[in-house]
Amino acid sequence: MFTSVLMIEKALTSADVEFVTTLHGDEPVAFHVLLQPRGEQADRLLRAIDDVALGELDEAVREGETPEGDEARSTGERALAVSLQALRATGDTAEGRLVEDHPLDALRTMVEEVGADEVIVLTDPHYVEEFFHRDWASRARHKVGVPVLKLFSHSKA
Repeated sequence: MFTSVLMIEKALTSADVEFVTTLHGDEPVAFHVLLQPRGEQADRLLRAIDDVALGELDEAVREGETPEGDEARSTGERALAVSLQALRATGDTAEGRLVEDHPLDALRTMVEEVGADEVIVLTDPHYVEEFFHRDWASRARHKVGVPVLKLFSHSKA
């Protein structure tokens, strides 16, 4: 069985689930999901700049409405439950947890705990962070000791 740690920031869409569950053909995969809710991971300015760069001006205006704190955790718990259920529905195994602080530390710990074969970082584009190599995938490549695959979410959740 192939073991993947999947790092996400919101609920997986059906397209995302299909994409990650077919990466290894017919080989069964055990997914270990880490979800850090969007409101917990970056400041509003960076998120708004990303929205503008993507041409999503309406989203940039609504960045102040992004849940934070307890509300983000509640939204994150629901997103994690939906994502795990969708992964399991494909016949793969899936377990996961929310990340509240230091996502890369949690990622490194999970990779070591489960003996992961790879890390998949699946997020919306974060152009400012990616330009400066401060996005999760770029930073994880120096910390986890296994291959890191960077994928962009297929659509809004």
